Amino acid sequence: MENVDPKHTESGETPKPIEKDYESHKDNPGPAKPAVTEKDVNGAGSVLKWILPIAVIIGLIVWFAMRK
Repeated sequence: MENVDPKHTESGETPKPIEKDYESHKDNPGPAKPAVTEKDVNGAGSVLKWILPIAVIIGLIVWFAMRK
């Protein structure tokens, strides 16, 4: 336990209460608006749209080369 990352320590705050009023969300059960409309500035999507096709092409080349 000597290698504890300082970002992962307990803050001492009380945890947020668990929601128990499920009836109030029956009319609109979807995600919150900020979760849908928030701008993804530093997300992994822009990197993954380049890495995944390249990985698939390399995988296909390796697969075709190995099956012969």
